[in-house]
Amino acid sequence: MNTPELCTYMTQGAVMPFCKGCGHSNILNKLNDALGKLALDPHDVCLVTDIGCIGLADALFDKVHTVHTTHGRSTGFATGIAVADKVLASSKLKTIVLIGDGGSMIGLLHIVNAALMNVDVTVIVANNFLFGMTGGQTSSLTPEHFNTITSPFGSMNPSLDICKIADASKAGFIARKTATDKDLTDVISQAIAFDGFSIVEVLELCTEHGTKRNELKGNMLAQKAEEEGHDIGVIKNNTSRPEFSDKYETDVNSHKGDIKPLKFINPEFNHNLKKPNEIVLSGSAGERVQSTAAMLCEAALICGLEVTQKNDNPVTQGSGFSLSEVIISPEEINYTGVASADYVVIVSENGLKEMKSQDIYNRINDKTVFVIDESLTMHKEGLNVIQLPLRKLCGGDKAAVGAIDYIIRKFEPFQHEAFKKLLEKRFGEYGGVFKKDYYGL
Repeated sequence: MNTPELCTYMTQGAVMPFCKGCGHSNILNKLNDALGKLALDPHDVCLVTDIGCIGLADALFDKVHTVHTTHGRSTGFATGIAVADKVLASSKLKTIVLIGDGGSMIGLLHIVNAALMNVDVTVIVANNFLFGMTGGQTSSLTPEHFNTITSPFGSMNPSLDICKIADASKAGFIARKTATDKDLTDVISQAIAFDGFSIVEVLELCTEHGTKRNELKGNMLAQKAEEEGHDIGVIKNNTSRPEFSDKYETDVNSHKGDIKPLKFINPEFNHNLKKPNEIVLSGSAGERVQSTAAMLCEAALICGLEVTQKNDNPVTQGSGFSLSEVIISPEEINYTGVASADYVVIVSENGLKEMKSQDIYNRINDKTVFVIDESLTMHKEGLNVIQLPLRKLCGGDKAAVGAIDYIIRKFEPFQHEAFKKLLEKRFGEYGGVFKKDYYGL
């Protein structure tokens, strides 16, 4: 479009889908006028909408990019879009969020973090004091004594001042206006032009739920805010903080020499695998089960194999079971998690209990090898079970290490030298318990 300032950014012939008298119509018309005032190329505008009546704006703006998101998450999506454009693309995109008072509370932390980052996003909060789309329930921005379907005798709580929240989050541009203010177009255009995070709360009427339950007219909105102790107008316009992408570029460049290079694993040894091997390791938390699995994966990578690792443990990190499922393969692996284990390692009672709870017997095949500690009692009929004094000779914290060391030495899926190299790196010289021929090999 060559002359955006002469055109509407809206869909031709668009009809506002909102209830008669709803403030959303005014907000979207003023937004359209603000975009025209800034003469922005439509391709440099991204409108990110939230769930709620205001989210219907997507279909009304066909000249710009639009993204419709999940409830409360629009600011989070917009932040990612804006940062990606600034850091990786043209750096011309203006990203605008349309969100209701309900969605802004559901996703308040997204607004807070976008403001703290000072990312170039404009959030327009359409505040009609309630959840309009879902039936008129109270929101955190509902004024005290305001009647809603869930507060029929008036809300007992004062409304949250989202502008003060934004100010505490270091937002640079903050405004609160009403949907019928004559200068709303100017304020929205200022917010969009602002180089950094900006927020405009627009007070409006919900004629379906708000005005039916309260004595409220458009000329009373500013008064309603003042009764709550909320300022009206452009509250803050401070350009002292650098926009996120500028700060990012400065900080990254200043620390380039301090960043450690990425670790790449280059194959050094060979392997004998013809097909994937699936290994389950189960033991107790704090006994190196998952780090042993990681060592197994790294050793396999050193031998040119593909690997995946999937971990599981209770929320309480230092107690209960610890489990890892590892796949090593000569070909690419497109999934995680063991479906038919070739090896099952169990080194503690916690590990055995978890294996039983996960019904490990339904995830094995007729050739599965069980390597378990000699102290454990389990059903062995029809199973290939090898019991070793892992905890006695290696200690509880290295029992899983000993079991994997045994499997690699005995069954040779890849060169043992690769795993030995990692053992020496972590535990010193390949000695101590690992030096003894305690496996009977």
